[in-house]
Amino acid sequence: MFNPGKDDVRRFFCGAWDKRRQGAPLTPLETIAVDWVHEHPEYHEDLADLERALTAEYPVEGGRTNPFLHLSMHLAVAEQLAIDQPPGIRDAHERLARRLGSAHEAAHAIIDCLGEVVWRAQRNRTLPDSQAYLDCVLRRAGR
Repeated sequence: MFNPGKDDVRRFFCGAWDKRRQGAPLTPLETIAVDWVHEHPEYHEDLADLERALTAEYPVEGGRTNPFLHLSMHLAVAEQLAIDQPPGIRDAHERLARRLGSAHEAAHAIIDCLGEVVWRAQRNRTLPDSQAYLDCVLRRAGR
């Protein structure tokens, strides 16, 4: 299983963003990542300086979302949608997008559910509950 560390994730996003800004070719995964970076201009400065990115901290009390975590969750959701795993996630995303007015807002709703399920699993020291995750998404989509 691929399990990148914090610095690996930050290098990936900063590197992909730098390649895009320079017009260099991107891998398919980098292309997806950069598409999400474009949707979040508030993160552009965070991705522009790798050395600063490697040392940056985003404590909850700072009131700022960790851009690398947020973009990583976008990638996770994009992968889930591409393979419809868990089954039904793609349909729920489409319904959410219609209800919320955009695929991006639908992805954010799914990210909220994913974050909740992962947090609960970490707190309980269990595996994430994929049914609870899908149920959360379906509730938001209006079943």
